[in-house]
Amino acid sequence: MHTAKIDKEIDFLSNGVKIFLVLTDKKQKGNSIMKKLLCCLVAVLLLASVFSCAAFADGETLVIYSARNERLNNIVIPAFEAKTGIKVEMITGSSGEVLQRVKAEVESGNVTVDIHWAADETMLAANRDLFEVYVSSENDALRPAFRNDGTNCFNNAYAEPNVMIVNTDLLAQLGVDVTSYADLLQPELKGKIISADPANSSSAFQCLIGMLYGAGKGDPMSQEAWDFIDAFLVNLDGKIASSSSQVYNGVANGEYAVGLSYEDPCVELEAKGEQPVKVVYATEGTVYPGESVQIIKGAPHMDAAKAFVDFVLSEESQTAVCAQLNLRPCRDGISVNEKMVPDSEITMFPTYSAPYIAEMKPVIVATYLDHVEMMLE
Repeated sequence: MHTAKIDKEIDFLSNGVKIFLVLTDKKQKGNSIMKKLLCCLVAVLLLASVFSCAAFADGETLVIYSARNERLNNIVIPAFEAKTGIKVEMITGSSGEVLQRVKAEVESGNVTVDIHWAADETMLAANRDLFEVYVSSENDALRPAFRNDGTNCFNNAYAEPNVMIVNTDLLAQLGVDVTSYADLLQPELKGKIISADPANSSSAFQCLIGMLYGAGKGDPMSQEAWDFIDAFLVNLDGKIASSSSQVYNGVANGEYAVGLSYEDPCVELEAKGEQPVKVVYATEGTVYPGESVQIIKGAPHMDAAKAFVDFVLSEESQTAVCAQLNLRPCRDGISVNEKMVPDSEITMFPTYSAPYIAEMKPVIVATYLDHVEMMLE
């Protein structure tokens, strides 16, 4: 860690100075040249100590718990440090791991971390009390659907839509095409579809929401929506992946014809052109959950934390990220990279509401599990 390393260096130098001073004081006899060398060394050590202390005092360190991918961190963090002079210490892990660490710190009253950079409102709503309400100075520049209403602790940065990834060779062999959620019910696809578990995977949950909105014609809790899920579960035939990567890799490797996934890795696989895969945005509509950034309640470096949120939402940062990564900007007027389909060619659900889905998530997951159990009976 940056600050801990500097502290240890200062302690070491200080101890060295003390030792040399004692040796010099005790040495009643000896070569005068040696004494001069010792004095010079003491002076050097003192000077180094002063510079180390100054470097530590001049810089502020922002501590971030992150579950974001390394490519995103490598674009945003160095640019933020260069622009603000604020040093960043990253502590990474899975979404569940970093959330548990935030919980432990807030509940203990000993908060040492400033930013939680993971997940989105629909996944974190039950834990909103762990975060500070903050409206970024960049808020008005965001697309209307992603703006903070003034009461929210979730500031949307990027969107990762739900998608279907298909193996075009397998679809051709089966004699079917997939352009919609409705196409997933084709009997030829039984046992050829793979998804992660919506109860445990954020990407699988968003895919479930997409199907519910699509089949329910904008009402995810309608009877028509859940009737569709029953039929889908029959065709899924128990093919539940243990991880999100197993979904898109399984399709790319020819194990499955269709996978329910999220955009970034699927776009990357298609762009590489090494495997017969294609990214499909369902004709009924696509869910655009905003991947957010949160300030931890009681953050010790509150001003630096606010500066980080502002930077993540800034034109400079959003432009750089979206030029290099397969993420969609929540800021208005920023283009996606050449590998991605423009927003104008993707149907979005006009009735989709992240706050509503966040509130209803426990009910939706419980209902989904009930339908899974009914199918197994």
